[in-house]
Amino acid sequence: MQKEVKEKPQYAIVASVQLPGVSDVEFEASLTELRELAKTLGFTVTRTFTQKRAGFDSTAYLGVGKRQEIRHFVSGETDAETGDESGSDAEPQNPLHRLSNFVEGLEDEADAVSPDPINAIFVDHEISPSQARHLEKEVGCQVMDRTMVILEIFHRNARSPAARAQVEIARLGYLAPRLREAAKLAGPQGRQRSGVGGRGAGESHTELDKRKIRDRIAELQKEIAAMDADRKTQRARRQAHQGLASVALVGYTNAGKSTLMRALTGSEVLVANKLFATLDTTVRTLYPESIPRVLVSDTVGFIKNLPHGLVASFKSTLEEALDASLLLHVIDASDPGFVRQIETTEHVLNEIEAQDVPRLRIFNKIDHVGDAAAQAEREAALRAEYPGCIVMSARRPEDVARLHQAIVAFFQKDLAEAELYLPWSAQQLRGEIFARCEVLEERADDEGAIFRVRSEPEALDSLREQIAQAR
Repeated sequence: MQKEVKEKPQYAIVASVQLPGVSDVEFEASLTELRELAKTLGFTVTRTFTQKRAGFDSTAYLGVGKRQEIRHFVSGETDAETGDESGSDAEPQNPLHRLSNFVEGLEDEADAVSPDPINAIFVDHEISPSQARHLEKEVGCQVMDRTMVILEIFHRNARSPAARAQVEIARLGYLAPRLREAAKLAGPQGRQRSGVGGRGAGESHTELDKRKIRDRIAELQKEIAAMDADRKTQRARRQAHQGLASVALVGYTNAGKSTLMRALTGSEVLVANKLFATLDTTVRTLYPESIPRVLVSDTVGFIKNLPHGLVASFKSTLEEALDASLLLHVIDASDPGFVRQIETTEHVLNEIEAQDVPRLRIFNKIDHVGDAAAQAEREAALRAEYPGCIVMSARRPEDVARLHQAIVAFFQKDLAEAELYLPWSAQQLRGEIFARCEVLEERADDEGAIFRVRSEPEALDSLREQIAQAR
């Protein structure tokens, strides 16, 4: 099904209401983001419709005039017969059926239309089922609000069992409160689907669906709890073996975190120029390796108005950020809206209670700003505004090396120097010393070898105990 969606061209329009308290810059940035979300889903956005209102229309989100304008545009993209077919295709799909299909995966509703119809309208807010249904009936194509779009992207991109379970919980949580109103909108058709005639049958079907959803969510939560326990055990073993030096990349989606991850660790991780290309946490060792050994983890990108269900669901994925000793807050220096993106990231970090973890701001993609003069000007402005930040491009080896040094320096600032005396009878621990310490000097006498080393105090204590036991 997913392959068909990618191969078949899909076209969409974007619509949004600008409320009085929203500035033009913020409004346009949100629209640009929604267009990128549509692109990630495989849609080509052909036009954007906007409207300034004191509030959303309670019936169908947009005002009557704007709905008519969109209706004319949608029907104008196809011939009259196609427009009628598109409307008749959408009509039999009562809300219960449409929402049920959403749980299993979005259907392709454009089979019987011309090669370039408008397949969907993307709305830049979360709207009620009744608003979505009325808007869909009036404009003649499927309506997807911002939350539904993000949930669908997460559903398509989740790979690990944990991420898939977390996404399904969020999707079911989005669906559950909409079932009752959807049943009311379905009318007699919804009651027929329940298999029981007469008054109230549709509501009985709704309650059955809601109970199934509750049971499924409970089952998924148990699975996630078991996976969380396994992950914590693995993390504890990893930290016990390799120390506690860990770095987590956090930041707005599409800020270049995966590219930076690959540059810092020499690993092959997915790099794609789309929102939410990475959902599953990836952990690799900083390369070249340092003392102490540093683990680097990539995390899911943040976005404005990320559904709260997803924030809660992905808290276990974001625990890498909570457990990290240092956060690298990656920011797209070339994006004119980066200030808003910084605020969004910090807001999400506060929500997962990671606000106290030390962090280093990394302004990435400076090479996308313009020529050398423009880059130098932007870098100077960023350094003045954000003292201590690093301005770089993940595609420049010299910039990556500079960031590597900064990371190592952060973890080495608390290292202690000491001398370790290793008798000849305990030379099997020589490799352990070199693995866990930076050896500054080595000399020998008749009884054994003397190492002047620099390492974490805990590692030194552990080595002293092992040497004492080996004697």
